[in-house]
Amino acid sequence: MKPPPFEYHAPRDLGEALEILAEAGERGKVLAGGQSLIPMLNMRIAAPDHIVDINRLPGLGTVGTGPGGVTVGALARHADVERADPHPLLAQALRLVAHPVIRNRGTVVGSLVHADPAAELPAVLSVLGGSVRLARRADGGSGTATRDVPADAFFTGPMESAAEPGELAVSAFFPELPPRTGTAFREVARRHGDYALAGVCAVVTLDDDLCVSAAKVGCIGVGPVPVVVDVTEACAHRPAATVPWPDAAGAVRERAEPDGDVHASAAYRLHLVGVLAEQALKDAAREAAG
Repeated sequence: MKPPPFEYHAPRDLGEALEILAEAGERGKVLAGGQSLIPMLNMRIAAPDHIVDINRLPGLGTVGTGPGGVTVGALARHADVERADPHPLLAQALRLVAHPVIRNRGTVVGSLVHADPAAELPAVLSVLGGSVRLARRADGGSGTATRDVPADAFFTGPMESAAEPGELAVSAFFPELPPRTGTAFREVARRHGDYALAGVCAVVTLDDDLCVSAAKVGCIGVGPVPVVVDVTEACAHRPAATVPWPDAAGAVRERAEPDGDVHASAAYRLHLVGVLAEQALKDAAREAAG
């Protein structure tokens, strides 16, 4: 399989890249890691007239920990972020992303913009309440304009995000966890590295008395966008050992809207997400207490 013809651009700075993207509009695609884009080109799912390779842009490969959380640049590879280990839940998710060869090249921000509802990283950003920074050429053609889009507004549908034609996702922000917070990521796939049939990430926070003060679950593979469910009401003010986790998992199951396919029926995915939610919540609570 070969991609359709396109014009290749290799800008050397952000301003040049945004200029090209502004002129290309809907006919342009950004190439960072290429682990999603290249297969889509080869299968003719995407047929842009312009490919803008941002790999030569300086300053976009950073992973920075600062006040409030972690900022991951657009060229930071999965493997580099995993080795940096800047955030517990992000590290747990990255170990489940595809295979090492994919993680060596694919980018965290690229995965977010790709917005696959079966991917791990959109669920992590959503359950943490993170955001994506988008840059574009400023009106009038002078300078750069940016906007930060929260996760609950960024993912708009299957393979669809709030990034508009002419915009470039330059970074993603993952908020830090409160004290006494545990995290966990559970998923089931036919083979390790395959897309998950269903998956769940959980974040549980305990108070000074080691009772649950907040609990939230993010799900993959059971909706058109990452499904985030706040289950605090089902378990608040209880010691982790006495929380009715099946009730909390039931609340997650009620929000899930999975589709069936050749790999699993909708009913099986619905059952699976409940089981995984209970396991992940227990794991996160245990980590928070420990």
